[in-house]
Amino acid sequence: MARSEKQKLKLLYIVKILMQNTDENHYLSMQELLSQLESYGVLAERKSVYSDIHLLQEFGYDIDTRKSKTNGGYALLSNEFELAELKLLVDTVQASKFITKNKSKKLIDKLEKFTSKFQAKELNRQVYVSNRIKTENENIYYNVDCINQGIQHNKKIQFAYYVWNVASKMEMRKNGELYVVSPWALTFQEENYYLIAYDETNQMIKHYRVDKMKEISTTNEARIGNDEYKRFDLVSYCKKTFGMYGGTEETVTLKMPNAYVGVILDRFGKDVSIRELNNNEFTVRFLVNVSPLFYGWISGLGVNAFIISPEWVRKDYVEYLEEIRKQY
Repeated sequence: MARSEKQKLKLLYIVKILMQNTDENHYLSMQELLSQLESYGVLAERKSVYSDIHLLQEFGYDIDTRKSKTNGGYALLSNEFELAELKLLVDTVQASKFITKNKSKKLIDKLEKFTSKFQAKELNRQVYVSNRIKTENENIYYNVDCINQGIQHNKKIQFAYYVWNVASKMEMRKNGELYVVSPWALTFQEENYYLIAYDETNQMIKHYRVDKMKEISTTNEARIGNDEYKRFDLVSYCKKTFGMYGGTEETVTLKMPNAYVGVILDRFGKDVSIRELNNNEFTVRFLVNVSPLFYGWISGLGVNAFIISPEWVRKDYVEYLEEIRKQY
């Protein structure tokens, strides 16, 4: 690049240098700033850099000027993100199950560019989540983008759907036949992304794990199932579905010690019917999809959860426990 063309980029290089090398604890002297510019092939005089910094300040950059013999100079005090915000984003990326290790690293590398090289070191940390297993689908970003394209442009999507086999390999369902559905929403549940879509073949709303979808693309067919989706309560659906596992919809009443009210509110929210009893217990009614995963949740609470009604759920739960006992 010719020197004159480099000069045209001087303002951008000044911003880059200040962003990467300064913060509230680290300033660059004018001489250091000139040396950094020279390393990019930009020769500048002090007077022109003074003028450039003034222009950047007028534009809105929070550039501080400090006079000091030991640590004086110039520093960019604020970036697009505060350090605490970047730490939160990094922690979220590292803890997210649906983002692969490779994508997590690339995302964090990009986040580090929003702060100085000194503060970036504080982002190099690990968030340990017990038994964390990262997805292996590197295309999940593009899957989400393609689904959104289908939603925004009112088009059906098609994809291959994979499941794990006993050899720990992913194999296609339906003998490789592509699924064709009408996408209506994306939801994040049980640490995974799910597509909520209308299945025309079965004429019902279904959900699919996004990280198990491959070879995804939009079609030229318009979406259908709008009326069904309008009647579909996504929030209620996610609350009553354990592990996004289907089952018979039923209103269930439990009896539990008062100390476990937080367990109920954390799982179902405040829109449940709770009635306090006289013996430090309460009853709660909620709508749920009765399934083995629901029974697994109940059994995890042990003797602290007692199913009051309906009777068929009580009996079915006992049979569930009995089948498990027989295995031993």
